[in-house]
Amino acid sequence: MPQHTLFASDLHLDSEAPWAIDAFLGFLEGPARAADSLYLLGDLFEVWVGDDDDDADNARACAGLHALTAAGIPVYALHGNRDFLLGAGFERRTGVKLLPDPVKVELHGVPTLLSHGDVFCIEDLPYQELRDIVRRPAWQRRFLSLPLGARRRLASAARQGSKAHTERQIPVLMDANPAAVARALRATGTRRLVHGHTHRPAVHAIDLDGQQAERVVLAPWYEAASCVAIDANGVREVPLPR
Repeated sequence: MPQHTLFASDLHLDSEAPWAIDAFLGFLEGPARAADSLYLLGDLFEVWVGDDDDDADNARACAGLHALTAAGIPVYALHGNRDFLLGAGFERRTGVKLLPDPVKVELHGVPTLLSHGDVFCIEDLPYQELRDIVRRPAWQRRFLSLPLGARRRLASAARQGSKAHTERQIPVLMDANPAAVARALRATGTRRLVHGHTHRPAVHAIDLDGQQAERVVLAPWYEAASCVAIDANGVREVPLPR
């Protein structure tokens, strides 16, 4: 069997979906051990209010990741819109390496761009404005200086606001913009984009200046408990037992 790399996104792990945590831990103890590496492309957690977060369910997931990296499987993660405060403490706790978004990697001979995906949803202007604000180091320093309880309350309110915003938006505005995707592929010299965020799993063929390219959209784990494997033969879905 050729070497393969695994990708998952939008796990949204928290106490409201314990089955998703159990499925993730089973995945880390099983299929992930056979991969050459694992990439988690954002929203690993539904809420992450700082590396001092002592939530018991998040701790279970962190322990599982630590066991996998300790076994010698490299694990990489990108920030999502739910867990953009993952930091150096999370890396030390799990052995996972945080990567910038987007990031270019050489994947089984194909230059590939990895992203959470929200950066390409440029037509959702209110979301992009908020994303810009909360990614600023000064904003994050102020937020992380608050007591843990206050951060949790603010995060809960933000979740409710996000849900209301999503329900109001026209669905196409929350999808990746094709022109933005094409610009990113051209700028980075890549021919494949892998991302999550939109919760619309598919493999889209792209004609990029006469050359074949593709956009691989990952399924949300909390709905499907599935991931994608990529090897020298291409892309395939890996459904997991629930």
